[in-house]
Amino acid sequence: MTMNPGPAPHPLPSAGKPSVSLDLGGRTALVTGAAGGIGRACALRLAAAGAKVRAVDRDAAGLDALVGRSQGLGLPGAVEPLVLDLTDLDAAEQAAAGTDVLVNNAGLQLVRPIEEFPPDVFHTVLTVMLEAPFRLIRGALPQMYAQGWGRVVNLSSVHGLRASAYKSAYVAAKHGLEGLSKTAALEGAAHGVTSNCVNPGYVRTPLVEKQIADQAAAHGIPEERVLTEVLLKDSALKRLVEPEEVAEAVAYLCTPQASFVTGASLVLDGGWTAH
Repeated sequence: MTMNPGPAPHPLPSAGKPSVSLDLGGRTALVTGAAGGIGRACALRLAAAGAKVRAVDRDAAGLDALVGRSQGLGLPGAVEPLVLDLTDLDAAEQAAAGTDVLVNNAGLQLVRPIEEFPPDVFHTVLTVMLEAPFRLIRGALPQMYAQGWGRVVNLSSVHGLRASAYKSAYVAAKHGLEGLSKTAALEGAAHGVTSNCVNPGYVRTPLVEKQIADQAAAHGIPEERVLTEVLLKDSALKRLVEPEEVAEAVAYLCTPQASFVTGASLVLDGGWTAH
């Protein structure tokens, strides 16, 4: 279905016109879930800052489109596609070796009551969204520690701070990611490595759009009412967050000016958690 996201702010940042001053020339960044949504925006944003970006996703066609987009924009950095299923944890850890910036973004969602939630899906969600980030951080830290500089940015969610009904796996994974991020911050501080979460509300991504039908069924309402009555009900700003806005927050956490920001959760939720 087509969602009405409400009025967009003016102007919105874009990959071609970044608003945060950032130079990552000579740095290598790894972004998971890079074929679409927030991951795609982050990959383009870091490439715009001059980074060599390892774009990780299991969607080969989406990665090809990302590479084409980065080349079309003439970005100073390069995007290198890496087709990888993050349930292959050993491969995930190996992929992170030698990275200076790690963006743990990949995720999946299923909306079901706990008593109807498939255990195998719960396991997969926790594997991709919590265990894989642990393995990726584990793979990236030796390089970061050796050079005395590194940035770990974990794409959490407002659901890393608050719970919602029918999202047991997602909420559990994001709450766990918050704890993992804080632990990495405490351990990495002496080595010049920061670790933070970015916590957006509902973002204009396929992940959000695909849950409309599930939310309608779970709440017993028509699909056209889900956005206003469920997703944005408690948001002061009645629109979806744009992926490029999230990518700018990620970029800020990589700047020298953010070197004292670690163990934090940067919330971009339009006031959702202000209640």
